Amino acid sequence: MDRAPGPAAERGGAALVAHTVTPHVAEPAAPSAAPASRHPVLRWPGALRWPTALRGPLSDALAVLVAALDVWLVVPPEIDAAAIWLSWLAVPALLLRRHLPFLTVLLVIPGFFYGWAQLAAMVALGTLAMRYGTTWRTAVGVVLVWASRFMVWPYDAFAEMTLRQHVLDAIYGVIVAGMPVAIGLLVTVRAQLFARIRQLDRSREREKRLYAATVRSAERAKLAREMHDVVSHQVTLIAMQAGALKVGAKDAESAEAAETIRALSTKTLEELRELVGVLRSGGDEEDAQPGLDEVGDLVEGGDVKINLAIDTAPGRLPGPVSRAAYRTVQEALTNVRKHASGSRASVRVRSSEAELLVEVRNDRPRRRRGPGLPSGGHGLLGLRERATLLGGTFDAGPTPEGGFSVRATYPLVG
Repeated sequence: MDRAPGPAAERGGAALVAHTVTPHVAEPAAPSAAPASRHPVLRWPGALRWPTALRGPLSDALAVLVAALDVWLVVPPEIDAAAIWLSWLAVPALLLRRHLPFLTVLLVIPGFFYGWAQLAAMVALGTLAMRYGTTWRTAVGVVLVWASRFMVWPYDAFAEMTLRQHVLDAIYGVIVAGMPVAIGLLVTVRAQLFARIRQLDRSREREKRLYAATVRSAERAKLAREMHDVVSHQVTLIAMQAGALKVGAKDAESAEAAETIRALSTKTLEELRELVGVLRSGGDEEDAQPGLDEVGDLVEGGDVKINLAIDTAPGRLPGPVSRAAYRTVQEALTNVRKHASGSRASVRVRSSEAELLVEVRNDRPRRRRGPGLPSGGHGLLGLRERATLLGGTFDAGPTPEGGFSVRATYPLVG
């Protein structure tokens, strides 16, 4: 049939197809509108974020609405009933475009060729180009849409048209068929570009992690060498000297003290060697650290009587919490032996559904404090930092009876 849409109609159809295929494209603002950076109409499409489950149905609804308005508003004169039916049948066919785009193009072509469902054909062709790119399906769709725009039914009317009209229809056919393909390919390339950018970001993050792991490995190796060359050597000498002191002791009390020093030095040396081995191998140093199930070993030896009460199952505790509890008891008992020789101490560990409580208390020292032992002054500070990192609390200070109390809580949930 005869179609003679003017330039305004062509521009209007192009804008509608652009909105349907790429709903984030905004129309140009009117000359009297405010600047683009302050105009809310120009900003809201880019800020709109549809839920993923609703994007497909909403895009289908928009496509059907655009095609229905095109069929309803553009009604040529002297049209027969068959052209009306075919034009309106092309509208619901767009509901298949996301699942069967090539079939959708074939279904809407009769409504465009014999009727005037131009926008339905353009939307279907744009979806086909997005799905298949530059393949034979897209080529067939382009030829069908171009022929539907170029040809006029019945053939007698087409033959009576002048050469100028044929050239204009051929040009309009290229625009009608080429514009949705260009938009569809642009959307596809944009999605591929963003996917490539995300892939590059992931690769960059992997490179950063590998570099950080390499740096940590080098630092671990350096630390392992320093610990082995300095600390391990000194602890070994302490153990040897304690053994010699035990052999030459003249009374049982001195021999017992020397044996205690030797045993503690030997155990410290074993733990130190385990940590050095972990550092050199690049494994997780946390796995080599003792947990709450080894707290019983801390109360043995020394001149401090310790009452130990553990009201929890150490095996059910998270690894970081179990290790933190062990280090808390270890540091607190070390301070008791250093600063409250001869006093009594109690260690209480209990858990609830939400947290683990570790409390170490000692009474007033019963002996005069001997020569001061070297101390870095960072033991309690380290315990406080460990508790804070785990989301717990830490309190330490003197008691009214003249003793000292260390209390720490560690969350078991969250």
